[in-house]
Amino acid sequence: MSKNKLTVPFFNYIRQYNLLKKPIHRGIEQVLNSGHLILDKEVKSLESNFSKYIGATFGISVNSGTDAIKIALRAIMVENGDEIITVANTAIPTVSAIRELGAIPSFVDIKDNFLINENLISKAITDRTKAILPVHLYGQACNMPAILAIAKQNKLKVIEDCAQAHGTTISDKKVGTFGDMAIFSFYPTKNLGAYGDGGIIITSDKHLAEKCRRLRVYGIKNNYRAEIEGYNSRLDELQAAILNVKLKYLDEWNSRRRQIAEYYIKNIINEKIVLPEIDNLENHVFHQFIIRVRNRSNFIKYLSKNKIGYGIHYPYPIHLQPAYNFLKYKEGDLPNTEIFANEIISLPIFPELDNVEIEYIVSVINEY
Repeated sequence: MSKNKLTVPFFNYIRQYNLLKKPIHRGIEQVLNSGHLILDKEVKSLESNFSKYIGATFGISVNSGTDAIKIALRAIMVENGDEIITVANTAIPTVSAIRELGAIPSFVDIKDNFLINENLISKAITDRTKAILPVHLYGQACNMPAILAIAKQNKLKVIEDCAQAHGTTISDKKVGTFGDMAIFSFYPTKNLGAYGDGGIIITSDKHLAEKCRRLRVYGIKNNYRAEIEGYNSRLDELQAAILNVKLKYLDEWNSRRRQIAEYYIKNIINEKIVLPEIDNLENHVFHQFIIRVRNRSNFIKYLSKNKIGYGIHYPYPIHLQPAYNFLKYKEGDLPNTEIFANEIISLPIFPELDNVEIEYIVSVINEY
């Protein structure tokens, strides 16, 4: 291995764009020449294609993953003061969407694989609990059979947060098909990302699908007649056209992510590094590859010196952030969540990384 330093980005969408430039430009041009920019055939095609890919009946595209959560919660009649069980080691949008409805997030600690500890859910249920919102974090699936059993026993709804889990499976069944509804984000960094914001709600419940469709456009069922109060939350035709092109490559990209992850797992050998706990490599889509290191600030300096990009997902547990002080959580309430937040770091894992870059990352980490 050459001692010459490479510059390895944490994420680079330009590499993927250059590979798909012709079909993406063709799709954009078709939209611009169609005279229809909002809620037309590209959106309908994406909703059909993506729901079919996931294995559900209906797809309702919206303007972001955040709005997807908010609208899904509205569809199951979540109201002010209702409690939603979820985790605090997630992106803020998971919780901000809950709060937009005046509902209260009820946080449960996580296991060593960074996912909700299903054994702690029952204890968090109160007479105000309305739903469980498990987050399939980093591309790995929560224990949905156990979560569904708890939900059924307590007559609760389940909405899956699949923002980082496009294609993740449990056995041969994709996440997004276990709960009453599921949400996906199409933010540019996702395994299936647009060139702007976007999201989708997935369900096989016709009534919930129809309600979500109304909610995303002001509550309107027919022209200019609002049946319920709703929002302006639409995915535009341009982003849908881009996503329709990229969806065809999603399985290939996920496979490449697994290859990179497998190389990391087999070849990173350093007692200072804690590798992620993986339940099943083939079921994982590795939106992120997370390692843990005790002295993270030193490790970050080391990576920066060697020109290796990194991320931290997520450095501040939501239950301890100033915006959510009113929830009355304190340090020590979610021990795993808090410990891991100080140790986690994300390595580059986007599909367009080449083997030389991956080998360089491993060699640098092994010398730390």
